[in-house]
Amino acid sequence: MNRPCPFCTVASARIVGETTLAAAISDGFPVSPGHTLIIPRRHVRSFFETTAAEREEMLRLLDEAKARLDAELRPDAYNIGINDGPAAGQTVGHLHIHLIPRYAGDGRDPRGGVRWVLPEKAKYWP
Repeated sequence: MNRPCPFCTVASARIVGETTLAAAISDGFPVSPGHTLIIPRRHVRSFFETTAAEREEMLRLLDEAKARLDAELRPDAYNIGINDGPAAGQTVGHLHIHLIPRYAGDGRDPRGGVRWVLPEKAKYWP
């Protein structure tokens, strides 16, 4: 059974920013306070399927979301990521860019950041 795409119809209460071609929404399962997703309005699976205009608007919303989170939550840093395809861990077949605020002490050792998607290759420092 095919389930409807959760990003093609988003509750207005979750929308924190929007343009004609994209939207910023609060993550339904946040990994940290302020976790935000940037999505194209058009249903596309991959970042590489987006148009230049869609990319431009998504990146503008990414900047706007960061500015809002800086003012409201004052995180210490950010992780930005895209899981593009099932082998990369994509579980929702609609492109979404994660903007994950990070806070000092929220993890044991943040070094390596997104490299930890492959734990056996993440640590390259002594």
